[in-house]
Amino acid sequence: MSTNTLLILPGDGIGPEVMAEVRKVIGWFDENRGLSFDVSEDLVGGAAYDAHGVPLHDDTMARAQEVDAVLLGAVGGPKYDDLDFSVKPERGLLRLRKEMDLYSNLRPAQCFDALADFSSLKKDIVAGLDIMILRELTSGVYFGEPRGIFEEGNERVGINTQRYTESEIERAARSAFELAMRRGKKVCSMEKANVMESGILWREVTTRVAKDYPEVELSHMYADNGAMQLVRAPKQFDVIFTDNLFGDILSDCAAMLTGSLGMLPSASLGAPMENGRPKALYEPVHGSAPDITGQGKANPIACVLSFAMALRYSFDQGDEATRLEQAIEAVLAKGLRTGDLLGAEGGSPISTSEMGDAIIEALQESLG
Repeated sequence: MSTNTLLILPGDGIGPEVMAEVRKVIGWFDENRGLSFDVSEDLVGGAAYDAHGVPLHDDTMARAQEVDAVLLGAVGGPKYDDLDFSVKPERGLLRLRKEMDLYSNLRPAQCFDALADFSSLKKDIVAGLDIMILRELTSGVYFGEPRGIFEEGNERVGINTQRYTESEIERAARSAFELAMRRGKKVCSMEKANVMESGILWREVTTRVAKDYPEVELSHMYADNGAMQLVRAPKQFDVIFTDNLFGDILSDCAAMLTGSLGMLPSASLGAPMENGRPKALYEPVHGSAPDITGQGKANPIACVLSFAMALRYSFDQGDEATRLEQAIEAVLAKGLRTGDLLGAEGGSPISTSEMGDAIIEALQESLG
């Protein structure tokens, strides 16, 4: 029995289509690199609701807690818009994040050379870009109490509470510094310590944690300035460490530096399990894209890159992750494009499955 266990949850919309291409890649690594996986598959989101009446079955949740990594496609679609909030497809994903306690969200912003002209920014600003935003995912203003809409005098008031404990900040900070040790050894912590007490605590705890990582250069920046710097000179950063709210905003800002959501993977990591591997969920940033479902137009690269992140962060196969990323770079350099990547510079349009095949061919060529 393989010690590399992986649960695949294709989900809804284009999820099964892009996941089929990841399956090809997994098969290639098994056949050519001796890297085998014990792969199981189950339902999440609307597909789970159709089968079980809930967006995530308890048995699926239990299985997710046992495997080394979960790889998810996408959830949701107009078919489920009128469902009660408690059983909407997105609740399945949120349950996975909550019950697996995935407190560190990793969102890379990497601009492949072949797509540098595709960004809305000038080529020299984004060419060669490779940064990572680590967002604390399970606390902050999205979860703090009190919250709600209340009557106050003769009008209503909406309340949300930004709340962080030292331990919540510290565990996420350690994830950021550990990540930086694998990369460029630079962490920029972003908060609003000038106007928010939670930001003061964030800065203090992060500075304290930094003492345990003397090789890593720590800097601090107010989050609003960070947003400006991301579009002014993004290559000054390596790892950006920030809270749930600012991370949500800054990661979407960084996403557009690369030109297409179809290119962006993500990872959500938690505490180490008994085998030393972190609890982990990997997923593309894009949604279920119901408007192109079943048409062979979906870009599978974000989902394939999510598997590359799993190779690097769950299975300690950094060299193989790099091999896969370089194979994708080679495909794009040949001008092969799914529809979302076809711009003014042209390219050869190919289908979802053809993109998967092209990646396999490039992987094969990497063997020499």
